[in-house]
Amino acid sequence: MAPKCEPLCHFGDRLYFTTFPHPAPHPHSLNLSAEPGNQPRVRARPRGGPSASPDDMASYYYFTIDDQLLYLSFFQDWGPLNISMVYKACILIHELLEDKDLASHRLVLYSSDDPRRKANAALLMALYVMIVQRRAPWEAFHPIAEIEFMPFRDAGRGPSDFNLNIQDCLWGIWKAMQNGLLDMNEFSVEDYEYYEKVENGDWNWLTPHFIAFASPVDSNWLKREKEAKENSKASGSRTPASNLTILNSSTGSRNLALQRKLPQPFLNCLDYFEKRNVKLVIRLNTELYDRNTFLDRGIDHMELYFDDGTNPTDEIVRSFIDVVDRVIEGGGVVAVHCKAGLGRTGTLVGAYMIWKYGFTANEAIAFMRIVRPGSVVGPQQQYMYLKQLEWVKWGAVEEMRRQRAATALASTALVTPATPPAELDEEVDMQTTPTAPSSLPPVTPSRHIATATAKAGDIAPPGQPRKTPATKRLAQDSDDEDTDDVLPALGVAPMRTRPKVSKAAASRGVTASEQRPARVTRSTAGASVIRKAGNAVTTPASPVKSSGQGPNKIPRLAATKTTSAAKALAAASAATRKAPQPVSTRRPNPPASPVPSRLPTLIPSKRPHPTHTTSLSEVTAGTAAMKRGGEPDAWMKTNASAVVAPATNSGRPGLRSVRRRRSSFSSADVVA
Repeated sequence: MAPKCEPLCHFGDRLYFTTFPHPAPHPHSLNLSAEPGNQPRVRARPRGGPSASPDDMASYYYFTIDDQLLYLSFFQDWGPLNISMVYKACILIHELLEDKDLASHRLVLYSSDDPRRKANAALLMALYVMIVQRRAPWEAFHPIAEIEFMPFRDAGRGPSDFNLNIQDCLWGIWKAMQNGLLDMNEFSVEDYEYYEKVENGDWNWLTPHFIAFASPVDSNWLKREKEAKENSKASGSRTPASNLTILNSSTGSRNLALQRKLPQPFLNCLDYFEKRNVKLVIRLNTELYDRNTFLDRGIDHMELYFDDGTNPTDEIVRSFIDVVDRVIEGGGVVAVHCKAGLGRTGTLVGAYMIWKYGFTANEAIAFMRIVRPGSVVGPQQQYMYLKQLEWVKWGAVEEMRRQRAATALASTALVTPATPPAELDEEVDMQTTPTAPSSLPPVTPSRHIATATAKAGDIAPPGQPRKTPATKRLAQDSDDEDTDDVLPALGVAPMRTRPKVSKAAASRGVTASEQRPARVTRSTAGASVIRKAGNAVTTPASPVKSSGQGPNKIPRLAATKTTSAAKALAAASAATRKAPQPVSTRRPNPPASPVPSRLPTLIPSKRPHPTHTTSLSEVTAGTAAMKRGGEPDAWMKTNASAVVAPATNSGRPGLRSVRRRRSSFSSADVVA
């Protein structure tokens, strides 16, 4: 009898997640022992609380990654799994979904109920939903929101006093993809697993602009430095040992000869950086190599030392951000290292991500630990949490300064209108005529203002409409009057005959041409048409909503009695709906702001989205439709053979063997 699992968490489509008591059973035993009466329960998500109900008609296929994707800890840390394992898990899940033999099965990713394996497996499933199916972070976390997970901890040897959860990892990856810092289409599993090994260089790309790596070590240079210091002490010379080394290795042939003796990881680092457009190397630890080694390759070098396991000063952070931002804006790449390339390196790179892209401290730390496990150690976590608001303020202030500078530059580029020549009074023009342009009086704005004010005072104010007495208003003919409010569009022809003279007007001696005709408005014309017709009136569509009243008036409530006028009005509105509608006259939407919104949106990618969502609610409601309507991503197919063993007649797709690495993280890198 197979052991019972926890209720399944449904991630959409055919994907589920669950846990079994430790140790978890083998997937073959679970898939072979599947019986109709032994169906797992599915966790429902009602508003009242979690509940579980079995599904007797479904078939399930179980698979696990507990024994294939293993986290190699530095000390007591155990996750999250690195980006290479995330990549492999996404391809594996995708291959299982595409397997024709499993088209009628529900796929269940399970793990042991060990808290570490449980959290790592649940995060992989949530990341697949967010990255591949392009759902929002809150949607990816929603199926497991009511389950308790053990928080991730740092690689230090002290107590775990700063925790990261699954949501931090989801939001960190989400923001990185939002800002173009992570693209799976350009990710290479082979390069990642090769260069993260100590014997090959021990470095990782944190973003497209940052490389974090362990400090190269040149044993021969260290030996020469030690001998030079001893010789300087013995001779009493005050010349620094570093200067002696530079003088001794000033010639190019000498430098090339020394580089031939460099360790292989150091040579890999130099060749790789030179090919990948690395413009600057920043060293945060003590000197373990000659900085001229990078300078000879055309790579600038900068020193920003602070003690291992400690936090940088504001001056160091400020200098780091200023220098790095100039290099990145110029299109270059920055390589940063301390001794292990984890604690001090991750702290400064995380500060830049908070300053530049608006990450929170938790999101930046979680993202960096996925792309380079072990980043940010010990008290550096609390330091980033306390300083994150200050770094964001730095970025906001500098952004305001840039906008002001751009505005000032644009205003100075505008052509200032020239002052018009002086206009002399008529008396001056008649009496004196200037002999030369140089004898003209200077242009003074006050004189023009006074003249314009005097001329404006002589103009009689126009009559106010609807306030002028009727006797002073000139009668106009209806044909000459503005017909904007006349109703030719409603099928009512304008009046062509002269209006009759009323008895009161005739007694005052007013003729028909002098009498002001009554204006035919939409409201009066509509009422007259309804009174005369008494039946349905077919009228063309009007851009103004027909409410039986004039424009800019509050529409009345519909009459409760079914009168003939009401019936005619209803029939007229029905005929209007059937008529072809004109082009909408609504005000167009305002143009999009040039400043990108900070609200969560769809993950931008170089690959086109299958459908277009225009609002945040459509992101939530239409993600499944997007996945069904679009083609799979390129990286899901191009590198699948190198990551997943294809399905055979005797087995389903599975992960290939994992190449493990040796860590350069030693006891000297962490201060407890």
